[in-house]
Amino acid sequence: MRALRSLLFVPGDSARKFEKARASGADALILDLEDSVAPEAKPGARKSAQAMLGQRVQGQTIFVRVNALATGLILEDLGAVVGRCDGIMLPKCSGAADVARLSFYLEAFESAFGAEAGSTRILPIVTETAESLFGLGQYPRNEAGRLAGLVWGAEDLAADIGASRKRGSNGYSSLFLMARNSCLFAAARAGLPAIDTVYTDIPDLEGLLHEAEEARADGFQAKLAIHPTQIETINKAFSVTPEERAWAEGIVAAFAREPGKGALRVGDQMVDVPHLRLAEKILARP
Repeated sequence: MRALRSLLFVPGDSARKFEKARASGADALILDLEDSVAPEAKPGARKSAQAMLGQRVQGQTIFVRVNALATGLILEDLGAVVGRCDGIMLPKCSGAADVARLSFYLEAFESAFGAEAGSTRILPIVTETAESLFGLGQYPRNEAGRLAGLVWGAEDLAADIGASRKRGSNGYSSLFLMARNSCLFAAARAGLPAIDTVYTDIPDLEGLLHEAEEARADGFQAKLAIHPTQIETINKAFSVTPEERAWAEGIVAAFAREPGKGALRVGDQMVDVPHLRLAEKILARP
């Protein structure tokens, strides 16, 4: 799966919004069968999601956010979309055991529907409950595995712990920053992309740009979106600039010219292996 910068939520029961989302420029779409769909509308949303997946644009990555494992609805969701989408977003993920359980389900559905084994990726939201924060150290290194990244979410976490606010005058409160940063470290430990949460003030593109740039500078590789108008801003924030690419190419070229060296000078800068690792990560991004 190619590197992603922006992932746009689309209600699973809205063909109209799906049409707008397809033209948004988002690197991936997330058809939502969970929070944006009322309980009584979920059966219809599954059918709508099937129809949308049948109209996908060539090359467009599509995930489906299913209902949480604890709801008892996930098997019906999977039965409607496995073999048609690129991956499953798992909400309220408490740790590696939940990922393993979903992977077991996916193996069965892939076999039943004739899909390639292991082809359906998993994108868990790993900070939506207090319990989930204690499971962040459980995710194994994802060498050729199903995991596509780790996502941090703030909205459900606030509801779970009873927080009346998530932000102060300078951004997220320390409580939510702890969850955000813990997800980032967990993703780095597992060798996975870390994906930043949604920005809910849709008209505030300046605030969105600031938050996205902060997330990218800290090490996040992509950000969730809730409206097509946010995509251009997110893509801009998470795209490698010409200056960054030139710096990274210079570092890689310098080490290639002098293999075996652990430190060397590039221009006025002394660089070593950590700089090389950073340069290689930059060049792997869009």
